[in-house]
Amino acid sequence: MRIGHFAAASSTRRIGSAFLAAAVAVGVVGCGGSDDRGSVTMLVYDSFDLPSSVIDEFHAATGITLKIAKSGDSGKIASQISLTPGSPKGDLVYGIDNTFAARPIEAGALMPYVSPAAANGASEYALKSAPDLLTAVSRGDVCLNIDSSWYERRDAQPPQSLDDLTKPAYRNQAALLDPRTSSPGISFLLTTIGQKRRGWEDYWRKVVANGATIVSGWEIAYNQLFSAGAGRGSKPIVVSYASSPVATPGTEALLETCFRQVEYAGILKGAANVDGARKVIDFLLGPSVQKALPASMFVYPVTRDTPLPDGWSTRAPMPEWTVNMPPGYIAKNREKWLQEWRDAVGR
Repeated sequence: MRIGHFAAASSTRRIGSAFLAAAVAVGVVGCGGSDDRGSVTMLVYDSFDLPSSVIDEFHAATGITLKIAKSGDSGKIASQISLTPGSPKGDLVYGIDNTFAARPIEAGALMPYVSPAAANGASEYALKSAPDLLTAVSRGDVCLNIDSSWYERRDAQPPQSLDDLTKPAYRNQAALLDPRTSSPGISFLLTTIGQKRRGWEDYWRKVVANGATIVSGWEIAYNQLFSAGAGRGSKPIVVSYASSPVATPGTEALLETCFRQVEYAGILKGAANVDGARKVIDFLLGPSVQKALPASMFVYPVTRDTPLPDGWSTRAPMPEWTVNMPPGYIAKNREKWLQEWRDAVGR
């Protein structure tokens, strides 16, 4: 849902995540990928949660056993494979998002492959700098979420935009995320940079002066501080995902505050089972996985005409416009932006 070298804290992003069934092998295997040609190992982030029945379909169709190796957040995985190009702990990776994609690309940790299935939607999210190294599988836009019910109970006007976080009417109401320790946190920072341009640092000064709370990760912000979260906290504004309202009635995402977060899969250089890895990428873009993604992992599919679960069209509509930046541009400026953010908020 993605912490790089910035973090030890988690940005756990899935609502309602569950463990994969025991039939699916979970855990990092030894270097060099799969132990035999009858299996293929995919590195994934910790909150990966495709149903075991869907994963079993891959074995039924190909005769290859798909092993799942949970390996931390998106940023941690990106760092791990970038430090060991050619000596991977799996055959492919899924879950590297566009805020970290430049790292394994520049490290030479990936092998080229373009799935025939990518032409049906995934290619629209291809990285211009390396369209054959990473294949888009899912999309999960990061946005401000609000507790609409909180404002209704008080007969108050809910916020509509980033600017509202600086206004006295919304003082002490926002739970935001530290971009050094949270993947959605860095995405929200990029939203403010993209929308405010040269004024983004001043924007953050005003937000902090207006009483915004900044915490290390999504779990704390959403499940402890957010008034509609599990902890029934005191903050009716939080950084989360455009899809979060599906799981939390009475909330909505502010669709003009979103950053486009795309999750990619790629074959690792040095993979023991390259052919199997290609088949997995084809499978990830197929109807079984794409249809399962929203309900199991609260992300949007990238393959066109994939049906969404009931309620998504009204409670989790996709933003028509989002901030989007090339991964290389993010990588080039990340450390500078983080230091400037620290200076702006006094951390």
